[in-house]
Amino acid sequence: MKFEIIIKTNFNMKTKIAKILLFSIVLAFCQACVNDEMIPYYEKQQPGKVVIRAYNAQKDSIQIAVDGKILKEGKVDAYIKKISKEHEFVFYGDKDKVVEITNKATKQLIYSYKLNTAKPVDTISFYTKEEIWVENVLKTKPGKITQTGFAGFKFIFPTLNKYSASGYTGKLDGIMRKVNGEVVGTVKNIGKDSYSDFIEFPASLPPIIRMELVKHNTTESYISGKQVITVMLMTSNKSRLIVLDERKDANGKFSNVDASLNLADYFDF
Repeated sequence: MKFEIIIKTNFNMKTKIAKILLFSIVLAFCQACVNDEMIPYYEKQQPGKVVIRAYNAQKDSIQIAVDGKILKEGKVDAYIKKISKEHEFVFYGDKDKVVEITNKATKQLIYSYKLNTAKPVDTISFYTKEEIWVENVLKTKPGKITQTGFAGFKFIFPTLNKYSASGYTGKLDGIMRKVNGEVVGTVKNIGKDSYSDFIEFPASLPPIIRMELVKHNTTESYISGKQVITVMLMTSNKSRLIVLDERKDANGKFSNVDASLNLADYFDF
């Protein structure tokens, strides 16, 4: 009888010790989790989406990657001309998603964006050509023509000073004339990164407009000692979104400003 009591006592003590050890291990594990900079085991997740509307006029195709993963359409992993793509992903914690646009042939990084949870569904829109990059194309619509038979214009000048190195960094104005010299209006605030004010006037024949580029609120050329005139077409009841482009000659010197690129021909606004 006495022997039986001793056995039961020893068994109960071993059970208690085992329970204490198990509790200590669990407690230590919990403390380790708490002390590990309070980082939860599972990161916060949030769905994200990027909408890409773009046009690639370069000779080489471009690739678009999100966090290093190249976007594909079936077996196609590069794009040329019109690009219309949507990509869904997941944000982990507060980490940004990096979108990179590269030239497939040269691997040169053309541009990069960061997406974050502040705007989980975002749109990237751009036009790219050799030495031209216009971003956020869809954020600015062509101006709305208010009268039948009028022609409308807005301008942006991303290559301003690329070859002229004029030293002038302010906004430009464009004095617009018919081929006979008659002034039809002056467009204001042409910028390197922002579009000008909208201008509209009656369309006429011949459909040619000559625009002189001058410093804002003056008649002085933005290139000292050189009159800069660019030529474009006007169309009745059409509004154009023109990208001005400095061009160079065979020696790499400034030659003229081209005004033939109309973004309204490439995007659905």
